[in-house]
Amino acid sequence: MKQDEIDQIIAEALEKEKGRNAGRWHRPSRRRQWVTQVRTVLNIVFMLGFVAAILIYFLLPEQRGLYFGVGLTALLLKIAEFVLRFMF
Repeated sequence: MKQDEIDQIIAEALEKEKGRNAGRWHRPSRRRQWVTQVRTVLNIVFMLGFVAAILIYFLLPEQRGLYFGVGLTALLLKIAEFVLRFMF
């Protein structure tokens, strides 16, 4: 094979790959950005709630109701984030 033929094959492969990845390289829509920001906030609040629940469990063992309340609230936030991930 000559160098020109190799260059032509590489150019064709790059063009084909560029067309296949067209959807991955553009900026997401405003709605998609908004959903991503909401998911990020929900994940951060979930992690803080989870840490708070663990601390309550070990530092206040007599406060089981508070532990379950904080833990279930954090879990519900994670479920909401999960639903947003697959709906949008």
